[in-house]
Amino acid sequence: MGIAEFARDGRVVMGDRPGAAVVAAVSGFLLLDLVAKLAGTTVFFLGTRLLGGSLTVGSLLSMVVDGLLVGLAVGLAGIGLSMTYSILDFANFAHGDTVTAGAFLGWVTAYTTAGLGTGAPISELFMLNSGRQLSTVSTFLPVLLGLVVAGIGSVAVVLLVDRLTYRPMRNTDNISLLIASIGVALALRYLIAFVFGTQTSGVASGGLRVTLFSMISITDNEITLLVVSLLLMLGVHLLLQRTKLGKAMRAMADNEDLARVTGIPTERVIRLTWILGGGLAGIGGYLLVLESGTISFNFGWILLLLIFAAVIVGGIGSIYGAMAGGILIGLVDSLALIWLPSGLTRASAFLVLIVVLLLRPSGIFGGVSTA
Repeated sequence: MGIAEFARDGRVVMGDRPGAAVVAAVSGFLLLDLVAKLAGTTVFFLGTRLLGGSLTVGSLLSMVVDGLLVGLAVGLAGIGLSMTYSILDFANFAHGDTVTAGAFLGWVTAYTTAGLGTGAPISELFMLNSGRQLSTVSTFLPVLLGLVVAGIGSVAVVLLVDRLTYRPMRNTDNISLLIASIGVALALRYLIAFVFGTQTSGVASGGLRVTLFSMISITDNEITLLVVSLLLMLGVHLLLQRTKLGKAMRAMADNEDLARVTGIPTERVIRLTWILGGGLAGIGGYLLVLESGTISFNFGWILLLLIFAAVIVGGIGSIYGAMAGGILIGLVDSLALIWLPSGLTRASAFLVLIVVLLLRPSGIFGGVSTA
C-alpha cells in the first residue's frame, strides 16, 4: 500500500507540476555527473561521453569559495535595491551605477593615500594609472580609508540624486520613477567615464595567500570581503529587528499610509533608507573590486543584472531574500564552470532565476516585506 501511494503521489507531481519534475531530473543528473567527476569516472554511450570526467575536491572547494565571496558582495549590494523597492515601491535601475560611483570614490581615496610619498604624480594616482596593486595586508590603512569613503561617498550620491530627482517625483506613478532611474543611471555612468575614462584599471592584488585544509587558497583581500560582508549583514539584521528605525521601515514596507497616520516620520525613514542602501551598495562595489582586482566605468551596470537576479530569486522586497539570493546566484555562477565555458556561466544564473520563478513566483522568501 505504501508503494502504491508513493507511485500515485509521483504521478500527481508529474501531472500537476511537470516543471518541478524536470528540475528534479536535471538536478539529479548534474549531481550524478559531479560525483562521477570527483571519482574520476567517465561513462560513455555510443562513443559519446554521457557523464563524468575529472575534477578534484580542491578545485570544487575553490569554486565554492569564489562563488560565496561574489555572492556575499552581490547580496550586500542587493539589500539596498530590495529596500528601495519595498519602501519606495519602484525598481531603481541606477543602483548598479551607485555601486560603481562608490567603488571609484573609495579606490581613488585608497590609491591616492597609498601613493603619497612614493613620487608618483597625483594625476596618475587619481586616475588609478600608477600601476600599483593594493592589498589589505600591505596597505591596510589606505584600504580601510577607501572602504569608509566608498560607503560615505555613495550615500552622498544617492541623497543628492534623491533630492534632485526622486523627491520631486515622490507622488508620481512607479513607471515615471523607473524611467527617471534609468536616466540617472546613464548620467552617473557616463560622468564616471568622462572623468576616469573607459579603460579597465588594475588596482588590487592579494598580498597574502592562506591555504586552508591543504586544498583551498584564499587571499587577504578575499578574507576582508568575507569578514566585512558578514559583519554588515549581521548589522542590518540587528537594525531591522532590534531598533525603532527597523520597525518603522518594516511598517512602511507593509503600509505607508497607515505608517504615516500612526506618526511614523515617513520622509525621514525614506532618507535613512537611501543612506543605508546607498552605503551598502558603495561598500559592496568596493569589496568586489578588492576581490577581483580591476575596476571599470560600467562594472556596476553589468553587475546590476546579477543584483536584480539575486533580489528576485530571494523574493523582491525581502532583505534576507536579497542576502540568500546573492549567495545562491554567486554559487551558481561559479559552479557552472564545471559544465559550461566561462563566457556562459552568467546564463546559468539567470536560468536559476527562471526556474525559481516558475516553481515559486514570489521568490525563496516570498512576499514584499522589509525583513
